[in-house]
Amino acid sequence: VTTTTQVVNTSRGWRNIFSLPISYDVNMVAQGSMFDATNSQMFDATGVHPEGYNTRFAVVDAEVDKLYGDKIRSYFELRGIELTTIVINGGEADKRNSAVDAILDKLCEYKLRRREPFLAIGGGCVLDIAGMAACLYRRGVPFVRVPTTLLAIVDASVGVKNGIDYNCCATNEMYKNRVGSFYAPSSVLLDPAFISSQDERNISNGFGEIMKLALVRSSDLFDLLEAHGKTLVETKFEDESLKKSGVSSRIIDASIQIMLEELGPNLWESKLDRCVDYGHTFSKLLEMVPGADIMHGEAVNVDGFFCVVMSHLRGYIDMDTVIRIFNCMKSLNLPTNSPDLTPELAWQS
Repeated sequence: VTTTTQVVNTSRGWRNIFSLPISYDVNMVAQGSMFDATNSQMFDATGVHPEGYNTRFAVVDAEVDKLYGDKIRSYFELRGIELTTIVINGGEADKRNSAVDAILDKLCEYKLRRREPFLAIGGGCVLDIAGMAACLYRRGVPFVRVPTTLLAIVDASVGVKNGIDYNCCATNEMYKNRVGSFYAPSSVLLDPAFISSQDERNISNGFGEIMKLALVRSSDLFDLLEAHGKTLVETKFEDESLKKSGVSSRIIDASIQIMLEELGPNLWESKLDRCVDYGHTFSKLLEMVPGADIMHGEAVNVDGFFCVVMSHLRGYIDMDTVIRIFNCMKSLNLPTNSPDLTPELAWQS
């Protein structure tokens, strides 16, 4: 949508200046109610359609489909809606153009209309893939993000970036997120209850991104991680005392708030000095090492602690601070080093 247009007539050409507003809601649903028949938020997010239009489309993470597939389909069936789904794998190795093509094929078969939102339900990789497909199909259709992992809730779901890893035939190298787009969702629905379905390693992985935000933006958030992070990992955010005291929600809310505050003024990344990219200098190549057993948040944390050590060596922080950060990271079961972080990889980064 173009709100203002300024056409400047030069000697032999035109300069076009457009203002493109970006607006989307990030809403928290009642804990555990995303697929509850009494909660209409997900249904409402799929848009207003003509009477008698009784179909919807969803991209669903394969792991989510195993856990919640029946509930998702039942949610729409109870409303007289036939849900068409495509189930895709949500691992980093699956974040390829073939996955985008599979969604595009299914969208063509379904005949999704130009202004019809579809659902993307899953972890960060699935949201990235689905967002890329949404940007490409008919030059852009609305899509609704429903993140189902801690990492996706505080990171991939709230920004406007989508992308896939790209294998360059000329260099025979794999490049992380080398092909992508800036394309906002029509809305985002968050339900922290999904976190309890993850194993401890995946929850720790999500804390890698939260730790990054704490280090660069919020001492209060760091204090919460230091005091309660270990319990949250071990109980999968289900500790009743921390839920009642609001600690669990404060950590998630603070992380999302910081991300939106940082991303908003620089949505198209015209400025490359972005503090939320802390931990993303060496981690990109670290994740792409063939056979490396490291997840995104883990790689970000290894990168982040490497930078902590360098900051100490350069005299920016004292050893007590380094030790405090190290202990907090370890309490979250986050790695602080990797044998793949070699001098060669660091210089290449």
